[in-house]
Amino acid sequence: MTDASDDADATAFARALSSPLRLRILRLCAFDARTNKELAGLLGVNPGTMLHHVRTLVSTGLLAAEAERSGARGAREVPYRATGRSWHGPPVPNQSVVLLETMRQQLEEVDPEDVRTTWLGLRLNAEHLAELRQRLHALVEEFKQRGPDEDGDPYSLVTVLHPDRNPRVVRDSGVEEDRV
Repeated sequence: MTDASDDADATAFARALSSPLRLRILRLCAFDARTNKELAGLLGVNPGTMLHHVRTLVSTGLLAAEAERSGARGAREVPYRATGRSWHGPPVPNQSVVLLETMRQQLEEVDPEDVRTTWLGLRLNAEHLAELRQRLHALVEEFKQRGPDEDGDPYSLVTVLHPDRNPRVVRDSGVEEDRV
């Protein structure tokens, strides 16, 4: 039996991660703490709008405030850093749609010549599908646990593994052939 507060927390978590803008905020705060003003500038968003999104992420434990600092002309600034909770949090409905939209928005700002993609069709039985999922997860988890390289450049990695609508073709002879 689930507690009502657990359900409310899961709902708030899912809502927080249902916005491509909030996912981009988390990405920008993954390695470096950033202020509301810095985030607004990087993402081309009004600072008031950004504050709403930052507060949503803080309230769900996805962003954490660091120690205040003095900014230009002595203004109070609060930098925020992603907590990593999105990595191991509860499942989020339709997350793949939001992630793909977030990726699309980010790619608008990237030179297409700098993007490398791979699209591979596979035909796997249940055992090999489970193995592929496990090995991909283990590899990504290994690199996440390493943390950022001090001398590293930022990159984004997206892998998409999904059932493919590519049914087998059965010819009159009864022999199956792959449809191209």
